[in-house]
Amino acid sequence: MLSIIEKVIFLQNVDVFAEIPSEQLSHLAAIAEELSFAKDEDIYKIDEPSDALYVVLEGKVRLHREGDEITTASASDPFGTWALFDDTARVATATAVEDARLLCIDREDFLDLLSDHVQITEGVLKTLVSRLRGLLDRVGTDLGPRSSG
Repeated sequence: MLSIIEKVIFLQNVDVFAEIPSEQLSHLAAIAEELSFAKDEDIYKIDEPSDALYVVLEGKVRLHREGDEITTASASDPFGTWALFDDTARVATATAVEDARLLCIDREDFLDLLSDHVQITEGVLKTLVSRLRGLLDRVGTDLGPRSSG
């Protein structure tokens, strides 16, 4: 099992937490639970409630829907990120491709943490906005002129 310090060091390299100051990551590390899954074991299934974000410590996790692969998450890759902000049903199934160790961040614990730590909220929101802008750039969507406010 990882110590809080080891979790902080690991979380520093996870893109969704990249904008969070290291000292604030210790709060996030404290609520992150380490879990293990065997090869071919489902972590969650499509249409289940979204209740946690996962980050791969070791191994690989396949995200798929109706037989189609969406992506494969490996070391330091987060998946199920939207579950932290949206409680709608999962849109994919996550299955361990090989034995996997994951960090799990529960949605309710995360929301409690955000209410007390504004820097974590700001950091995660900056990263999510950046991801959305990158997605819009990839699909060529033009939202018109950007406002300065």
